[in-house]
Amino acid sequence: MTSYMFIENLDTLLPELTPGSVVSRAFLKTDSLNATLFGFDAGEGLTEHTSSYPAVLHFLDGDAELTLGEEKMQARAGAWVYMPPNLPHSILAKNAVKMLLLLIIKKG
Repeated sequence: MTSYMFIENLDTLLPELTPGSVVSRAFLKTDSLNATLFGFDAGEGLTEHTSSYPAVLHFLDGDAELTLGEEKMQARAGAWVYMPPNLPHSILAKNAVKMLLLLIIKKG
């Protein structure tokens, strides 16, 4: 049994982005990590929410307004974010955005 996952190109996992849409593809779920690829059309995003798990956001393409707690910042391709549990956050795509979300699941 293979204990690793190799994906040559994450772009091949994401469904095609249509106008006015947000698409996602969960591609790994283990006891300790969930990995999901997101695509946001311009003007789309995720409204403010929290997660009970620590998370990492890695912006792969595009430009977005990212709100972490009370702070707003611009997230561009290459931006990387660590978020502790329960931090309110939201994302608004300025143009087409691709983002990798890693949820770090704490064991018992």
